[in-house]
Amino acid sequence: MAIPDKKETYKTYIKQIEAISKIANLITSGLYLEELLRLIVSVTAEVMNSKICSLMLIDPEKKELIIKATQSISEAYNKKPNLKLGQGIAGSVAQDNKPIFVLDIKEDSRYLNRDIAKKEGLCSLASVPLAVKGRPIGVLNCYTSRKHKFTKQESNVLIALANQAAIAIENAELDLRARSAEEALTIRKLVERAKDILSQEVNILPSEAYRLIQKQSMDSRKSMREVAEAIILAQDVKKKGPTSG
Repeated sequence: MAIPDKKETYKTYIKQIEAISKIANLITSGLYLEELLRLIVSVTAEVMNSKICSLMLIDPEKKELIIKATQSISEAYNKKPNLKLGQGIAGSVAQDNKPIFVLDIKEDSRYLNRDIAKKEGLCSLASVPLAVKGRPIGVLNCYTSRKHKFTKQESNVLIALANQAAIAIENAELDLRARSAEEALTIRKLVERAKDILSQEVNILPSEAYRLIQKQSMDSRKSMREVAEAIILAQDVKKKGPTSG
């Protein structure tokens, strides 16, 4: 009987290593944040044999944890209210930056949604922080449908997954901010050019030309970029003049 157990242990070990590798590969994947989060919970749920795996991120302004991704189809779970930092099990994990393992959440007063846990048949919980350079950014939760005492190896694997996931999330958010900043710079350049064209064409001050672009944007329900591009395109067509057919 020992040989099959060793084989099963080996298979589990390989599965865990592959999961960590998958999450690590997401660090430079260039995926959008929403897709990245879905992949993280999917891979984690599979390797941890979780009934529900959820990923919560901290809203720094509200100081709340918000569920951002889960493979659960439970509407009741997915619509759980946000948690204040320090509130409930996940809130404590995020605030203290330390994992918490619970044998039965239905019997733990720290768990605030015991009614949902009973309805969905949730039992044990592993809740680990997502942190970048010691700074918590969220929490990764894994629930089982039966009482399960998480082993040291399982805990280490989940913590490793969370560490890799946190870096991937941070990179995705930095990339998003970089793209947003680049987009903002592009729009500003286009509006500045359109403003100069309009100012010369209509013989008005640049500040008045800007207000005209702004008004056209609001009246037409088009973005400032779209209005600016239309003005620039009209100018380019005018410069080229009519072409012979």
